[in-house]
Amino acid sequence: MNLKLGVDVAGAHNLLPKDGQGSSSAFVELYFDGQKYRTTVKEKDLDPVWNESFYFNISDPSILSNLTLDAFVYNNVKDTHSRSFLGKVSITGTSFVPYSDAVVLHYPLEKRGIFSRVRGELGLKVYITDDPSIKTSDPVVNTKSVHEPVKNSEKRHTFHHLPHETQTQAPANTGVPPAPPPAMRYGYEQIKPNPPPQPPKLVRMYSESSSQPVDYALKETSPYLGGGRVVGGRVIRTDKASSTYDLVEKMHFLFVRVVKARDLPSMDITGSLDPYVEVKIGNYKGVTRHIEKNQNPMWNVVFAFSRERMQASVLEVVVKDKDLVKDDFVGFVRFDLNEVPLRVPPDSPLAPQWYRLEDKKGDRIKSELMLAVWIGTQADEAFPDAWHSDAATPVDSSGAASTLIRSKVYQAPRLWYVRVNVVEAQDLVPTDKSRFPDTYVKAHIGNQVMKTKTVQARSLNPLWNEDLLFVAAEPFEDHLILTVEDRVGPGKDEILGRVIIPLAMVEKRADDRIIHSRWFNLEKPVAVDVDQLKKDKFSMRIHLRICLDGGYHVLDESTHYSSDLRPTAKQLWKPTIGVLELGILNAVGLHPMKTRDGRGTSDTYCVAKYGHKWVRTRTIVDNLCPKYNEQYTWEVFDTATVLTVGVFDNSQLGDKGSNSKDLRIGKVRIRISTLEAGRVYTHSYPLLVLNPNGVKKMGEVHLAIRFSCTNFVNMLYTYTRPLLPKMHYVRPFSVMQLDMLRHQAVLIVAARLGRAEPPLRKEVVEYMSDVDSHLWSMRRSKANFFRLMTIFVPLFAVSKWFGDICMWRNPITTVLVHVLFIMLVCFPELILPTVFLYMFLIGIWNFRYRPRYPPHMNTKISQAEGVHPDELDEEFDTFPTSRNPDLVRMRYDRLRSVAGRIQTVVGDIATQGERMQSLLSWRDPRATAIFVTFCLVAAVVLYVTPFQAIAALIGVYMMRHPRFRHRLPSVPVNFFRRLPARTDSML
Repeated sequence: MNLKLGVDVAGAHNLLPKDGQGSSSAFVELYFDGQKYRTTVKEKDLDPVWNESFYFNISDPSILSNLTLDAFVYNNVKDTHSRSFLGKVSITGTSFVPYSDAVVLHYPLEKRGIFSRVRGELGLKVYITDDPSIKTSDPVVNTKSVHEPVKNSEKRHTFHHLPHETQTQAPANTGVPPAPPPAMRYGYEQIKPNPPPQPPKLVRMYSESSSQPVDYALKETSPYLGGGRVVGGRVIRTDKASSTYDLVEKMHFLFVRVVKARDLPSMDITGSLDPYVEVKIGNYKGVTRHIEKNQNPMWNVVFAFSRERMQASVLEVVVKDKDLVKDDFVGFVRFDLNEVPLRVPPDSPLAPQWYRLEDKKGDRIKSELMLAVWIGTQADEAFPDAWHSDAATPVDSSGAASTLIRSKVYQAPRLWYVRVNVVEAQDLVPTDKSRFPDTYVKAHIGNQVMKTKTVQARSLNPLWNEDLLFVAAEPFEDHLILTVEDRVGPGKDEILGRVIIPLAMVEKRADDRIIHSRWFNLEKPVAVDVDQLKKDKFSMRIHLRICLDGGYHVLDESTHYSSDLRPTAKQLWKPTIGVLELGILNAVGLHPMKTRDGRGTSDTYCVAKYGHKWVRTRTIVDNLCPKYNEQYTWEVFDTATVLTVGVFDNSQLGDKGSNSKDLRIGKVRIRISTLEAGRVYTHSYPLLVLNPNGVKKMGEVHLAIRFSCTNFVNMLYTYTRPLLPKMHYVRPFSVMQLDMLRHQAVLIVAARLGRAEPPLRKEVVEYMSDVDSHLWSMRRSKANFFRLMTIFVPLFAVSKWFGDICMWRNPITTVLVHVLFIMLVCFPELILPTVFLYMFLIGIWNFRYRPRYPPHMNTKISQAEGVHPDELDEEFDTFPTSRNPDLVRMRYDRLRSVAGRIQTVVGDIATQGERMQSLLSWRDPRATAIFVTFCLVAAVVLYVTPFQAIAALIGVYMMRHPRFRHRLPSVPVNFFRRLPARTDSML
């Protein structure tokens, strides 16, 4: 086997001008294993494109990992027949991959020496091949390029399959050309011919200390969306018309609205018929429900057929009569797709018309069918409720009545904390009059049950004064039920009295004002029979203080990934600061989740969650590379929130029906504070899932995201506000209470969304809300430990540097440090201005290297790459554990619970350190801008103010009287808590 190293030189970007006229004439020289090749010269071009391929012989494959590929970029100087250095790239043999895994990567150009000056990037695709048909390249100058493999690679890896907004394609597996675009117009728009193809923006490499395999990293793309082509986060408009759906690729659909029919002929012996309508185009078919014994039926159903999948130019709408053996033909209407009008919102919907039906011979009959046929896009009002051809298999017509495949927007219920303060009870009447009861109060709302402590008082008037907390959702369907029970013996309790309180009658509050207590009469139920309870009133009563606390934010998701921080009470909501727009474009390379007809496939849909609004795309059936192209919008109230997007496989469409769980394919989390306002982020996110066999890439999802700021002042003001509402600091909950309440809140949200149509199932809600993020995991504990150690790396480096200074390893540096130290000792007022000015300069310097892409899950910092199988078995073990014996199970569960708390504490410490690092890293561009501005102002103020006055002021402020202290956190603390950490990148 003769292995070869293939190198495709794609192009370079932003090269340094060297010819004295603001340009360069660049070429590339490649060196590998004693072989040398050279590209052609691109005259006067700082962004040259070569697209040339070269092949090196690999003399000894066993030493391949020790070899290096060097690529030097030079400027050709014609006058002197010389060359000047523009940069170089070195790639070690350990990075070489097979051709099937190779992609074009843009490497930053490196310096040749310390005094070299370079800039720009070089795009290379490096791979190993054993194709015998490939000949070794000409060792002089290769002016030929192997076009076909490069094109195929771009199609597979560089999102070249995203066409222009008006481009139509045939299905990839049929080879049939697309149907011609319609020539007629409706409104002011006409489908235009395909534009000439342009090279998409390829994968870009970013240098980070936490680098992971390229296959797990983000890929930046430059797709054509509704607003134009996206290049570097900016939209380059291709036409003057604006589009509501400007973050997705514009897809055209053939809409067919079947309204009703009249004067249908009688087909049965009874003199009537059971009509239904069948809409067919090519091998796609949609069927309405049949209406029994009705000659003037009404359906009002809309069908949507994806134009890029159409393989026919004629639309047939057939009316049939439902029969037990064979359905009878009634009549049909035909439409030529070239004559179908194009509708452009906000034009009014196309009015339905009456069409005379034709029989099989083509003769018109008396019956008529009311239809409306037009071509539209996702912006059409009929799109959400339509039956979609790409959401059903071509041979399955029963999907027309299914709502499990449609896109929907869900509104999560508004959650309240219910605080029940059980004060005391009076005049209890126990069954056994010879003893004083051991009483406790049991309270439950729906499935939530809580108990007070048991009071063993020698009295019939027990006193508890204990708070019980619950979660309730509007509208309040469950009642608060309290029972006073007597513990007669071990495992035997007796109800002494009960009271039922409707939550709708409970007082609401938005602050910490005192709620007046009330006495409630207790009723003792006496069983008469199985179906009826007779209630006898006694003089027993209970003293309660009940309220609905609206001043808290009810946590229904992990605190690290909260998508909403507002309190329940709407009167406490602040104005919006911006708008978040999400375009769910497509998914590629999905892993098959099921088998159908002997082949692997998936029926996928996406779910996005932010605030109270959940969205679900339509289910694309039987497709491993689905195109959704659906756009959604949210109001943003706080930048310290996270958008979560998940991809799932719909398991409700097969024979198993609703008994199967929807399988998770992966999810993406994006923190709003890491997004620049107005920038369009178009990235392909790898879908990473951790299972008992290790981390696995399930495919990639392509998203377009834009955050638009509507009130810049309010947005900056939020950085000074507390992260959570005021009540969380005035009357805080314990960690145990928050965990319990969060668990109940997730169950309530899952139950409410599971009752929608189509239902958002419990497993989907739990996966999107990270319900298991607080459980013990050895992998997470190690990841948090290494995150913590990474924080101390700069301290270790400073300590080592200071040790070198003390040891005089570099005499010049040591002398300069001594001079600086003596100067600061003599002039102590320069210490703080120097520190703040130094941080200001670092922040300004780091602005050049600020992240240009949103953070994503990182397998390296999550310790998911080389995790031990035994640790994975422990992580995916049930809770409680299924291990025997019982004693080991009890101790094991206790250890996991305690270790989970320790894990959280370690993670919180690491989070604080990472927030400190993010002050100057421009991860949150607004926060860093605020801080560097503060540093500049502080440097000036501290310079003009005597140091003694500043020190005295700080000391007096730190030791100020409690009277002058506020229970809410200070402005610096609020600002610090809003800074982003690397929790967003944790799996």
